[in-house]
Amino acid sequence: MRITGGKLTGQIVRMPEGDLKIRPAMDRMRESVFAVLGDLSGYSFLDLFAGSGILGLEAASRGAGPVVCVERDRKKFPVLLQNATISQPPVFCRAMPAETFILRNKAAFDIVFLDPPFDYRFKPQLLERLDQSASIHEKSIVLIHFPHEDHLPEIVGNLQGYDIRSFGRSIVRFYRKIQ
Repeated sequence: MRITGGKLTGQIVRMPEGDLKIRPAMDRMRESVFAVLGDLSGYSFLDLFAGSGILGLEAASRGAGPVVCVERDRKKFPVLLQNATISQPPVFCRAMPAETFILRNKAAFDIVFLDPPFDYRFKPQLLERLDQSASIHEKSIVLIHFPHEDHLPEIVGNLQGYDIRSFGRSIVRFYRKIQ
């Protein structure tokens, strides 16, 4: 898999080996999402359920910083750490469940990308937990990648959907705080 834009365009990102249930974000989806977000210079970026770290690396490639990737799977984590070093400065990596990171984290991010496994059943609750946490501020953008079979509400707590993009079976919904 390759980075699709920014200063790291074309850099190869390793994928964890074996049957680890990783769903690399499609190139077309990543290109579209980052086109909507625009220039990320000066914006902090949090990639929850990071897997290989491709989304965090795409953000860093487009100027975001600091970038933090969170992945709980200890089998995927070494590959995430290795991939993170292709960015200078490197992407920060945390080995813990996304839910735990949200609860413990004290710094707000400008952009948060949630890419839970498609069979993860607690997507609305995860958005609620994020809304109530210190991980986002009033102007944060929250994105969640999910299968079209799931029906996420347009409003979750104080988060309101303002854009939605469809990529075959995949959907990405954009949320921000209700002002």
